[in-house]
Amino acid sequence: MSHHAVGLRAVMRSVAFLTAGALAVPALAACGSGEKPSKPLAEQDIAPAPRHLIADGGTLHWAADTVPETLNTFQSDADATTTTVAQAVLPSMYRLDAEGSPQVNPDYLESAKVVETEPKQVVLYKLNQQAVWSDGREIGAADFAAQWRALSGKDSAYWTARNAGYDRIEKIQRGANDLEVRVTFARPYADWRSLFSPLYPKDVMGTPDSFNDSARKKLKVTAGPFQVKKVDRKDDEIVLTRSPRWWGHPAKLDEIVLRAVPRDKRAAALAAGEIDLAEIDPEALGRISLAARAGAKAGSTPLAGPGGLPAHGPGSNLGASDALRSWAVAHGDDEEAADDEISAREKERRAVASYEREQTALKGFEVRRSLEPAYTQLALNGAAGPLSDERVRRAVARALDRKALAGVVLTPLGLPAVPVGSHLALSGQDAYADSSGALGGQDTKEASALLADAGWVPGGPVEKKKEKEEKAAGANGKKAGKAGKDSDDGDGDGADTVGEDDKSDDKDPKDHAKKSDAGSRHLAQDGKQYANKLKQGGAPAGAYAPKGTPAPAGAASKVLAKDGKALTLRFVLPSGPGSETLRTVAGRISSMLEKIGIRTEISKVSDESYFKDHIASGQYDLALYSWPASAFPATDAQPIFAKPVPAADGSLNVEQNYTRVGTDQVDQLFDQAVSTLDEGRSRSLIRKADSRIWAAAGSIPLYQRPQLTAAKKDLVNAGAFGFQTPLYEDMGFLKKGAKVPAGPAGD
Repeated sequence: MSHHAVGLRAVMRSVAFLTAGALAVPALAACGSGEKPSKPLAEQDIAPAPRHLIADGGTLHWAADTVPETLNTFQSDADATTTTVAQAVLPSMYRLDAEGSPQVNPDYLESAKVVETEPKQVVLYKLNQQAVWSDGREIGAADFAAQWRALSGKDSAYWTARNAGYDRIEKIQRGANDLEVRVTFARPYADWRSLFSPLYPKDVMGTPDSFNDSARKKLKVTAGPFQVKKVDRKDDEIVLTRSPRWWGHPAKLDEIVLRAVPRDKRAAALAAGEIDLAEIDPEALGRISLAARAGAKAGSTPLAGPGGLPAHGPGSNLGASDALRSWAVAHGDDEEAADDEISAREKERRAVASYEREQTALKGFEVRRSLEPAYTQLALNGAAGPLSDERVRRAVARALDRKALAGVVLTPLGLPAVPVGSHLALSGQDAYADSSGALGGQDTKEASALLADAGWVPGGPVEKKKEKEEKAAGANGKKAGKAGKDSDDGDGDGADTVGEDDKSDDKDPKDHAKKSDAGSRHLAQDGKQYANKLKQGGAPAGAYAPKGTPAPAGAASKVLAKDGKALTLRFVLPSGPGSETLRTVAGRISSMLEKIGIRTEISKVSDESYFKDHIASGQYDLALYSWPASAFPATDAQPIFAKPVPAADGSLNVEQNYTRVGTDQVDQLFDQAVSTLDEGRSRSLIRKADSRIWAAAGSIPLYQRPQLTAAKKDLVNAGAFGFQTPLYEDMGFLKKGAKVPAGPAGD
């Protein structure tokens, strides 16, 4: 998983993508009558095809980021590949649809609904009577109860990463028969549909030892279209094989091989025939697109050697090195010089030949593109320094042209460049509403006025010595280079300072098309009312500069200072391959901030230390990382925006709120939203919380992350899934002569 996705804990990703499900409770409102639901900005792109056109058998080689350390999604070192395996081999009571809405999974559930609300909330699950574990045992109440006890948080012997929702359960009982499960809650829980997805067998959840160890390296008992055949750490792959016990539509594929392939090696692996499906970066997209454009011409014209000499190939009587040597000597070079010429020319010939082979092979692939259910944000660390002042955070936010930043990343990829308007949902999801009006759009004059109100004035005296001392970059205290220069010494820890003379990044988005990388990618009505209230003067104290405060003259051309210190913010970024887009976006942000007199010092740190040593530990002022969208924001987003509180040892407990910005009011709104069974009211409370998160300006959503997936042209029902949970049993290769239909796939 990319380090950006590491910005969310792997656990959070599992929550967001696995606890996908919903079943509307009768008599509870879904949407207000005057409310228009949003739509996903981009549809999924998976080459949908009906099952009768798909061949039976075959192996899908699918590139993964890792071979995970655990197959237990409820452990802290679970990652995206853990999620993929769990989706294919374990029960999931609910799955996400194409709009990011949770829906009941009929392979496991006939129905699920709230049957009592007083004196306690009771949910009745009616299981599919065919649902069995791979050892033949029926899925039932014992499995639900074992998972509840393991994840309730009451027994510290279980090494769990999360227990949200399970800690609200009071008891689990068998219903009228073995196919019914009654779950009674001690406290009302709006997101009850997020539970038991995935569901592990009681063999895994029954004891601390089995929970902690048995599901880390293998899963003996499963209940999905596939089962785990082996986890091969030597060859960096996990092999899933068709389950003979599966009662649903039988899997079309014989096997799915999840192979760990670094993202910058995937284009070569595709060309070599090692993988059939892979999320890729825009550089690989360019190579595949070039191959497609070249078409039949690629490799059809023999290459000419130096001086018109035919390159080695059919019809040539000379080996390549012999031909190059003869050419060099014939042109007056001595033999030693000729040998050097041969070496250089031979390397060139091999490179060209390798390129041609790759282009020919890549013609068999296409790129399927959508938007990932995750967004990239600018995080502002409010724990200390200038950004501890809300006025400065708001000034930074008001300086940003979020549409332009989205365009830098998405326009070159042919994807809609629409800024994300919510911290808690994405366009298409029920909870989505654009609440950015609570903060306001780009306005450099207002930004400058906010800074002036906070005491930052242009041209003030700066204590040079102190300023230099504060430019130490990275965990090891390495110092930044000169303004506008890159001082990265090769170990992935360097710094650039963007000041008055550095305008190199303020370019048109098209200039960055080749540098874009999917690795920049490893979450209404009441919100609008609150936004309007802010505009009408109801903003929190300090949110706006006092009415009539003028923007200081020269603010756009002079560095701001206060108490002898220049307003310089440390912008921490990962230095490894796959982070080009983040660095491009950071450059554009730095140029935007420069216009209001804020300098940024860009520190490039190693991918390994980026999140752990900088984001999570608070060693940054500005940073870019991503959060996934969730079908259950009241549960999953709460720890991301919870107000940090002092721990018993004096440290600050931030949960997953790495900006350290939070309010009591936001916490109260989350608590209310997760405790009401009225879906309309819960959604309204979530939107109010989002408006207040915008107003606090701790994190600024920028754009939904691109999802680029290279797939063999005859591979169907797989690719850029967008919101939707994959149907692993329907993935496969087209029968010979079959073509993907133009309309939606049917059965």
